[in-house]
Amino acid sequence: MAENNELARAKKVYEDLCAAFDKRSWHYQSYDDDLVVTCGFSGDDIPMSLLLIIDPERQLLRVLSKLPFIVPEDKRMDLAVAACVATCGLADGSFDFNITEGTIEFRLTASFKESLIGDGLFEYLIDCSVSTIDMYNDKFLALCKGLMSLDAFISHE
Repeated sequence: MAENNELARAKKVYEDLCAAFDKRSWHYQSYDDDLVVTCGFSGDDIPMSLLLIIDPERQLLRVLSKLPFIVPEDKRMDLAVAACVATCGLADGSFDFNITEGTIEFRLTASFKESLIGDGLFEYLIDCSVSTIDMYNDKFLALCKGLMSLDAFISHE
């Protein structure tokens, strides 16, 4: 019975999320069976794609955004440190660096367990994700390309 309630709650959050996108005329793709929404935003430099996942089991809304480049092997240790430094300075969310694959992903979550959530939360999750990614994606890329040193990255924080 509890599983049915969790799934019903997750579906309601998904419907509310889609309605919030519609209300703002944001373009998105919805995947009803998976309770997933994908969308893209343009920042100051590098385009961003977001994946919003409603997780019925954990009662979470997860926002994920994989940065659109692979970190070269010789820069991975620098990027691991940079991702940690960047994450330490964030009010919310984190940059997850996969040192084996050389990928960086921004992650932000919100629980809706036993909670009433509304448009404000959805707007916050999108705005926070987009502004945070936009603040760091070009610095991470510059570090990857050798256009910025790790010391310079750290000193900008």
